[in-house]
Amino acid sequence: MSPARREFLELLVLASAAGLAIDAPAALAAGPSAGQRLYELPPFGNVSLLHFTDCHAQLLPSYFREPSVNIGVGAASGKAPHLVGEQLLKAFGIAPNTLQAHAFTNLDFTQAARTYGRVGGFAHLATLIRQLRASRPNSLLLDGGDTWQGSATALWTQGQDMVDACKLLGVDMMSSHWEHTLGAARVQQIVERELKGRIEFIAQNIQTADFGDPVFAPYVMRSLGGVPVAVIGQAFPYTPVANPRYLVPDWTFGIQEERLQKLVLDVRAKGAQLVVLLSHNGMDVDLKLASRVTGIDAILGGHTHDGVPGPSIVKNRSGQTLVTNAGSNGKFLGVLDADVRGGRLLDFRYRLLPVFANLLPADAAMQAHIDRVRAPFQAKLAEPLAISEGLLYRRGNFNGPWDQLIVDAMMQVKGAEIAFSPGFRWGTTLLPGQVITRELMLDQLAITYPATTVTEMSGATIKTILEDVADNLFNPDPYYQQGGDMVRVGGLEYSCTPNARAGARISNMRLKGQAIEADKTYRVAGWASVNEGVTGEPIWDVVETWLRDQKTVRPRHLNRPELVGVQGNPGLDAAG
Repeated sequence: MSPARREFLELLVLASAAGLAIDAPAALAAGPSAGQRLYELPPFGNVSLLHFTDCHAQLLPSYFREPSVNIGVGAASGKAPHLVGEQLLKAFGIAPNTLQAHAFTNLDFTQAARTYGRVGGFAHLATLIRQLRASRPNSLLLDGGDTWQGSATALWTQGQDMVDACKLLGVDMMSSHWEHTLGAARVQQIVERELKGRIEFIAQNIQTADFGDPVFAPYVMRSLGGVPVAVIGQAFPYTPVANPRYLVPDWTFGIQEERLQKLVLDVRAKGAQLVVLLSHNGMDVDLKLASRVTGIDAILGGHTHDGVPGPSIVKNRSGQTLVTNAGSNGKFLGVLDADVRGGRLLDFRYRLLPVFANLLPADAAMQAHIDRVRAPFQAKLAEPLAISEGLLYRRGNFNGPWDQLIVDAMMQVKGAEIAFSPGFRWGTTLLPGQVITRELMLDQLAITYPATTVTEMSGATIKTILEDVADNLFNPDPYYQQGGDMVRVGGLEYSCTPNARAGARISNMRLKGQAIEADKTYRVAGWASVNEGVTGEPIWDVVETWLRDQKTVRPRHLNRPELVGVQGNPGLDAAG
């Protein structure tokens, strides 16, 4: 190990262990072996499950800022995953100004990111997985989905770069969501030709629309050290709602609670001593599901991108279920070590490990794959478009600076008064002063239905759209939460009352200080319509035109709503 790398490791680990400020000079006093302790995780029990989710095709390390706004309503208020900033640190006993604090919160993000470096990257994730599996021979590597979408190279190769990377990573089983935006034919082609005999693609809740036949295997049974383990797959239930139905015209999704309960009883009857749901429901849905479906030992969840340091334990009529969520962008690896004896789960240990690229050497084989698949596109990916003066991030219930940049670009290039952009959770973060390359731009935009539109909308229609999305986000019943975060807006100002009833959350809509009139029409730009046959300039061409014209992008003024009735909510960091 080089002296420079050793010094860096010593700084980080001492700061994390002792709770020192990230710039504390005393952090340099640690011993040379300190870096190894960060990922030392003693084996426990006799079965181990390694879990990542929502990597969104990020093969390279990146920056990723956790949300400062993640508001919970109803029974979810004040509970994981709806905790941010200092409230999250307090809930999980994490010292502030440490490596772990940076991994799990938005606090002091820019300074901490510059100190600790990028997160994720499949070559670094591969190293961590290899290290853990060496001490855990009875283990499975589970991929929660949203793997084949989210980057330029995944879009241009129809997911092939990620399929090959996951095979190399050693994934055993996966579930799905954004995978289906490649289209049913491409998904089936990959499952039948690329994954067969290597990776099990499981989803108990995807059936044919005509006869209700299973499209994919609903579960897989494996014997790990003599322990029969059943892993049941759960794809995102609302794929045909949140994404275009025409891409999966012959399949149905849904939560399928009754079918899942029957399946759990069936695998138990077949001898399963540990039953796991590999879920892409979103954590709030998983928490409700765990209270209603019995016999599941653990739910390893995804979709909502919540990096939750510890599991929630949910009681139900015949026992309890652990519910976890493992973040996004390849930033975390969940490790569930289980002690299964006498036919049941007796004890467990769970850790959500942040993947810091500076602390984990790149796996040579994975790095070679990444270099190879990126080589044909390298010049196009690296082309500079502009420089950002401010921090650009997306994650959160309302507009982030990346979202604002997109809607600002649409309004200017398309000549619109108002712009809407989907509340997507995926997308990497840029630090102030970074060059916005085409690749980093496409990290925010790379989808298979990118057409932009300009539509004349009445004020009443605009309110209806905002109310519908707000109910999708803030409905107190998780089973009615059917997509991402709040639609991002440009030009429009409004107030939002998350705890209000459906249809009454949006008020005080204004454009340039003037009240929006219900019967007046407004010119509204948008993109990513889920309707079939929509045509228009791809969103990346619109944003690239704007970036090249700007050359230097000033910090954005965010069109975030005035929030009503949520002051003091632990999912709201006022400083963020």
